[in-house]
Amino acid sequence: MSEEHSQNQETTTPPLSTQNHKSSSVGVPLAIVFGAIIIAGAVVYTGEKSDVATNPSGQVAQVAQQQETPETEVAPVTEDDHIRGNPNADIMIVEFSDYDCPFCKRFHEETMMQVMNDYGADGQIAWVYRHFPLEQLHPNAPKIAEASECVAKLGGNEAFWTFSDLVFGERSINAGTDMTALPGFASQAGVSESEFTACLESGEFTEQIAADIQEAIKAGARGTPYSILIAGDRQVPINGAQPYANVKATIDAIIESL
Repeated sequence: MSEEHSQNQETTTPPLSTQNHKSSSVGVPLAIVFGAIIIAGAVVYTGEKSDVATNPSGQVAQVAQQQETPETEVAPVTEDDHIRGNPNADIMIVEFSDYDCPFCKRFHEETMMQVMNDYGADGQIAWVYRHFPLEQLHPNAPKIAEASECVAKLGGNEAFWTFSDLVFGERSINAGTDMTALPGFASQAGVSESEFTACLESGEFTEQIAADIQEAIKAGARGTPYSILIAGDRQVPINGAQPYANVKATIDAIIESL
């Protein structure tokens, strides 16, 4: 697959060793298919000029043609995941993300935070964060992902989410993360800076992030952000930084069908 950028998602070519993988079929009822069509069709929408982002290298995002969604294999959500909201929620949104991706920042702050405000407060939905750093586009992204895991190890789930919110919130949309700020973010999340720095320098989570990338590809991710809405045995892909209204429409359709 050639490297290309949609207007709300950054894509990269997976490593050759991961382009062919075992996959399993996913059954999706007609109503859920309709919801998926709403989401997929929105990937090519053209927003106002302020919605067109560039990556840190200055490349302008391009609109990508839609392709048939491949069969996927999504690892089950477990207590080892980073979960925001009710871990027993009927609906899980599993997001594969890159801390330095401009579209991930938009999706994190403008879409998913609103989803959690509207549906997470009463426990209807949980947000699951998984790593898919696109090193070809963002050389620092894997290390930032490792940093977040160090914070989670030292401070727990809430510290992980606080750290993640700070990483996304403290940079402009087209800027890369200031790596020197990471220890400060860890401290704000309640973690010892010295312990955080020792963890990060040790490379303890390097292999885990590499494994997370493979899991993201198995789940169908070819760019970021890429999310899968899971409700029971139903799975609906959400490609790109979809606006809140699009995601809400799919959530409401699934809630009505439960």
